[in-house]
Amino acid sequence: MSEILTTRRQLEVTTGLRALCTVLGLVVVFALVGTPTSKCPVSGDNVEELVRGNNAFARDLYSILSSGEGNLFMSPYSISSALALAYAGARGNTAAQMADVLHYDLAPDQLHESFSELNRAFNTEGRGYRLSVANALWGQAGLRFRPGYVSIAEKHYDAGFREVNFARHTEEARLTINRWVEEKTENKIVDLIGPGVLDPLTRLVLTNAIYFKGQWDQPFNPEQTREGPFYLSDGKQAAVPFMRQIERFKYGETSNAQVLELPYSGNELAMTILLPKPDSSVSKLEAAMEEDGVESILEALWPTRVDVRIPRFKFDAELSLGGCLQQLGMTDAFNDSAADFSGMSDTFLYITHVLHKAFIEVNEEGTEAAAATGIVVGVTSVPVDSPKVFIANRPFMFLIRDLGTGSILFMGRMTDPRPQ
Repeated sequence: MSEILTTRRQLEVTTGLRALCTVLGLVVVFALVGTPTSKCPVSGDNVEELVRGNNAFARDLYSILSSGEGNLFMSPYSISSALALAYAGARGNTAAQMADVLHYDLAPDQLHESFSELNRAFNTEGRGYRLSVANALWGQAGLRFRPGYVSIAEKHYDAGFREVNFARHTEEARLTINRWVEEKTENKIVDLIGPGVLDPLTRLVLTNAIYFKGQWDQPFNPEQTREGPFYLSDGKQAAVPFMRQIERFKYGETSNAQVLELPYSGNELAMTILLPKPDSSVSKLEAAMEEDGVESILEALWPTRVDVRIPRFKFDAELSLGGCLQQLGMTDAFNDSAADFSGMSDTFLYITHVLHKAFIEVNEEGTEAAAATGIVVGVTSVPVDSPKVFIANRPFMFLIRDLGTGSILFMGRMTDPRPQ
């Protein structure tokens, strides 16, 4: 993910995704307009509070994005983390609006310390998976940024400060930033910042990249993969390959959905699939999740023998997040006459672009990604000799979560598994 500050222009966001392989990039762009708190200790409670806030923001953002059609994929953690870098330099009403929209309920010092704790926990290669989060600041050469802001970015987000010349070498700066994103996402996110996004008035770009590649704890046998019908939202059918296995997984049901958790090797991360029941739909499921959240469902899952059939899929997407963030109430940050990022620099700055790309690919071996329910009426446990049947042959929602913290790293909607 990336943010861009420039002179005064409107903000746009781009997101790309694919399954089994998930990669995500975010950029926030700041433009030129024209012309300390006490140390708070970080604790486990603070990290839990941050995760609750991040997941609440994920739900809010998804509720807006899901009004569109087709496949959807994003990394709410990447978005929240990159915007936290911008929040570190926000002041006054700009900061208040950002805190409200992003559900930053901790004091600033506690917030940044807690993000630091999460980033350190996520940047690891576990047994059978790799998860990495990277941040960077790209500032106009010669422009003075406040040492305190640069220090927060480096200390808590490991965001090294890099000088580029937007004013005289705009295209060179764009290519340099894009190469960094490509490197951090194993070349899954290419051309995060497209031509024309940056201009000579750009002064600061904040980038965040998250990459995940994991093997299933119980891989699917490719010999069991068979072609079958997938029922599209428009009533048509598409023949796609379905992976299959019968194993014990965490499983539950709500009034309108079946819920299945597929752990990755090491049982530290998992994909959760929320499949609408035949008499429901993914849109009804999304509406229920917006109202009730997903946490209560996840807590109620129970180890159950399940006959699992899910399609292989791979897709990417680009989302424009600027309008979404303003719709949620984060308006001043994008207003060249109201934005207050005086914690970054004496120069008047405002956000012009928030660009997000993500990629995900899901197959028999696992998932690679870069860059997110209904009311629970009970959980069904099934005898060992009678497996529950879970056939994801219609549009469904899915999450990729860190099980230790409960953080939603990625979330999306799969409406058409055919190659894009």
